[in-house]
Amino acid sequence: MPLKPNLKKILLIGSGPIVIGQAAEFDYAGTQACRALREEGLNVVLVNSNPATIMTDGAIADEVYVEPLTLSMLRKIIIKEKPDGLLSTIGGQMGLTLSMQLAREGFLKERGVELLGASLNTIEKAEDRERFKETMESIGEPVIPSRVVTDVESALAYAQTIRYPVVVRPAFTLGGTGGGIAADEKELTEIASNGLRLSPIHQILVEKSVSGWKEIEFEVMRDGAGNVITVCSMENLDPVGVHTGDSIVAAPALTLADKEYQTLRSAALRIISALGVEGGCNCQFALDPESFRYAVIEVNPRVSRSSALASKATGYPIARAAAKIAVGLRLDEIRNEITGKTSACFEPALDYVVVKFPKWPFDKFLYANRKLGTQMKATGEVMAIGRSFEQAFMKAVRGAEISLDTPHLAKLERMTADELKAKILAQDDERVFAVYEALSRGVTIGELHRLTKIDEWFLAKLWNLASMERRLREDKLTPELYYEAKKMGYPDKAIRRLSGQEKLPPALPAAYKMVDTCGAEFEAETPYFYSSPGESDEAAPFLARHSSGKPTAVVFGSGPIRIGQGIEFDYASVHCVMALKRAGYEVAIVNNNPETVSTDFNTGDRLYFDPLTPEDAMRVIEMEKPAGVVVAFGGQTAIKLAKPLGDAGVHVFGTSPDGIDLAEDRGRFDALLESLGISRAAGRTVRTEQEALEAANTLGYPVLIRPSYVLGGQNMMLAFTDDDVHETMGAILTANPEADVLVDKYLMGTELEVDAVCDGEDVLIPGIMEHIERAGVHSGDSIAVYPAWNLSKEKTEELVEDTRRLALALGVQGLVNIQYVIHENKIYVIEANPRSSRTIPYISKVTGIPLVELAVRSMLGEKLRDMGYGTGLAAPGPYHAVKVPVFSFEKLSGVDTQLGPEMKSTGEVLGVAPTMEEALYKGLLAAGYHMRSDKGMLICVRDSDKSEIAPIAAAYASLGCPLYATEGTAATLRKAGLTVETVKKIHESRENTMTLLESGKVGCILSTSAKGRIPARDSVKLRRKAVELGVPCLTSLDTAAALASILKRHFREEDLTPVDLASLSRPESQKK
Repeated sequence: MPLKPNLKKILLIGSGPIVIGQAAEFDYAGTQACRALREEGLNVVLVNSNPATIMTDGAIADEVYVEPLTLSMLRKIIIKEKPDGLLSTIGGQMGLTLSMQLAREGFLKERGVELLGASLNTIEKAEDRERFKETMESIGEPVIPSRVVTDVESALAYAQTIRYPVVVRPAFTLGGTGGGIAADEKELTEIASNGLRLSPIHQILVEKSVSGWKEIEFEVMRDGAGNVITVCSMENLDPVGVHTGDSIVAAPALTLADKEYQTLRSAALRIISALGVEGGCNCQFALDPESFRYAVIEVNPRVSRSSALASKATGYPIARAAAKIAVGLRLDEIRNEITGKTSACFEPALDYVVVKFPKWPFDKFLYANRKLGTQMKATGEVMAIGRSFEQAFMKAVRGAEISLDTPHLAKLERMTADELKAKILAQDDERVFAVYEALSRGVTIGELHRLTKIDEWFLAKLWNLASMERRLREDKLTPELYYEAKKMGYPDKAIRRLSGQEKLPPALPAAYKMVDTCGAEFEAETPYFYSSPGESDEAAPFLARHSSGKPTAVVFGSGPIRIGQGIEFDYASVHCVMALKRAGYEVAIVNNNPETVSTDFNTGDRLYFDPLTPEDAMRVIEMEKPAGVVVAFGGQTAIKLAKPLGDAGVHVFGTSPDGIDLAEDRGRFDALLESLGISRAAGRTVRTEQEALEAANTLGYPVLIRPSYVLGGQNMMLAFTDDDVHETMGAILTANPEADVLVDKYLMGTELEVDAVCDGEDVLIPGIMEHIERAGVHSGDSIAVYPAWNLSKEKTEELVEDTRRLALALGVQGLVNIQYVIHENKIYVIEANPRSSRTIPYISKVTGIPLVELAVRSMLGEKLRDMGYGTGLAAPGPYHAVKVPVFSFEKLSGVDTQLGPEMKSTGEVLGVAPTMEEALYKGLLAAGYHMRSDKGMLICVRDSDKSEIAPIAAAYASLGCPLYATEGTAATLRKAGLTVETVKKIHESRENTMTLLESGKVGCILSTSAKGRIPARDSVKLRRKAVELGVPCLTSLDTAAALASILKRHFREEDLTPVDLASLSRPESQKK
């Protein structure tokens, strides 16, 4: 079936900001879909609020709107662009839900827009819990006993009939948001209330728990002619009860009997046919391990998180095929780009094992509830490929960046047998390591299966690893034992440590196997590789056959998505690859994140899906023999490779490893600043708590405490007292007893941020960004405005000159990010990072200056003056742009929402408009700030904020908000002549701030406290309750003042004007 003739222009809705449950996989899917549609000659209009994505580049779509994902804005864009079709299945749950709402209200039909990929009927049959149940029953597919309810009373009544525990699944939410397992009436009341609030259609499913059954997923495809195929089967190591996004996952499914596999495969194909999906679909099943009984858990009629994993596990580009199917092509008409010979109707064949390992944020959030359940908590994941489960699992563990290179978690050694058993039953993120520790102690596979319901096959594989670790500790390290350990995935570093032998037997040569989608039946044209020591090598022969004579560059990616290192670094890595290709290089990428564009099959010339460790990196370098490597765009993960690779004699393009260390090493950096006459806050480097206390008292409180070489401000805290120093140092030294800790005098003031390109002679600054929140809130959690609006001409010139001198003194060749604070009218440097930063995509898009490309060209020796963008500070662009952070607090119970030096946001959105005020309004709208002026404002601020609170409270009162405040704050407000109702703190009375929140009278909270983090504190409890009730909670006076100023302007969504970022002026050479 050819392309539908009525389609000329397609609208694609993205997934919005990165949040837990909806991460970089939708940038990968959206980018692939946009490219696929443009291959068919279609005009593509993209709408997404996330500026950090590749898909929002002008080179990916014809028109790009980085706008709030609201119905009002989408209607405006549809009226303006007049698309013929809307592709509903690529933008995750956000894109699907918005598409459904536009179709349901009749707007799409009224405008002549066809819903593509999944019709309204298909979406409702899959997402509406009652219709889904009816559809499954109509085709004879078993479902778990359940009932759809729309109120808590009905949920409680049904739970009595099926007995506890029960599972709650809200309709139309992502990552299990609002769901959970309830063991009793109290838990069900809480979970059901939250789930009903979070469901867009106020509907939840209450179902009987089948915890302990196996969880199996099938990724399937269907075209408009009814042809169906299975792309991949996947099996969760954890049984039902842990969200698949938080489970270790193996592909293909490894423990199923053939009858079980064929039964579930056939069921998945029947389901996608019954739903009428045209494209990709994910089917999740629960399978009773003691019989052949199974039940359908849920179906996603769209490209999902698992689709990205399935795509990378098999090499089958699901999003690309889904986009082409949606516009009319059949599976047999779509070419398999990897083989170049087969079509998309061929089912992939795997001759290897894939393991996905989640990346959780608990290393940053020490007080978060680590228990895993049906609501996802992981921020990202890594994927590893091996010839055996053991090999793939070992690679996944060391690639997850959790400071482990084997499954042995040292702190578990100290646990008694009872403590270890309790740890295993706790079902948290460390359970697999607790199971491994138990196996190492001789606990039987049968006993562990009884405790965990993890399949005996997986437990036997973990036992094999525990046995190998014991042999390495106890036996002589012979060449045979060494080679056996290498084939099981043990790195040399671990073998040296376990065996106590520094000198190892002769190394096995680097060997790489190929992912080609067809089990080597056809030769691949665009393959990717995974290491497998001791195997016959497939990479070297491929390189010999396909030699182009061009020099090779190796680009190291950023690893798993986590707080502090997100999709922005994949954006930079991909643009680096593009620039190197344009410069005449062949490019090999090394990365282990299946969610990303960088690990797409056709981003680089070659892809190595391996961990980002020095040993793994050197193996790739041995194979590729590159002219140089690039570490500047992969965040801290790649930067950490600079020194070991440099020490090994590898040429690092751009800033030298010594230049990177000069910026990171506190003593060296301070000496450099002093020599340049550039100011920095007074501070000291300490190693012990006593030294930290002495430094803090000498410098004077408040002080900023942070470990050196940190990512995203991890364990960074503002300390106001000796007790704060004790708490912070305890957290830092527990995580790393050898850490160098920086103690700096805290300077309150306006924070500014600069990204610059340096070629060794000149510097180009595309723009200066100013943070709305004063210094003390992590830059990633601040609202950032371009261009800076409070900077005098003199201070601008001084800042530009400081940036130029510092970049040259550091020897920067490429990008540098510098953060400044203006304190008492004096500029101080906070820190400098000679690498790509989180703000690179944002500033590149709003200025039209391709920073990554210019940086790569500078790294290769070109001069800025020859690139056409000038030097110094670029003239401001035609628009104001405001970046607003987005958080995932509802997924992380126990985490304090108060902002500070440690980064907490998972993503960001962008507002772009002709004025700063409209841009800020757009940004706040896109980030989900919805405040009702008919409800009250509860204010509870620390003593140091009381001198500033009155005018902010007055602004909200003038909007008609009744004011509530705790005793000390209320007294301050009354002195300023404001009417305020006093509310008791939680520990002071039964009628308190918590009961006020629960009453529904409050529409917004402003809460700051001198102490935070610990869940038992009243202030933390209050902020957590706000999250649970969906009440906006502001924790910075500056944010509150900015929100009030916008509310006073009475902006309306219908008055906003969408801006096409792809149309921003740029040199002819940069235009599409």
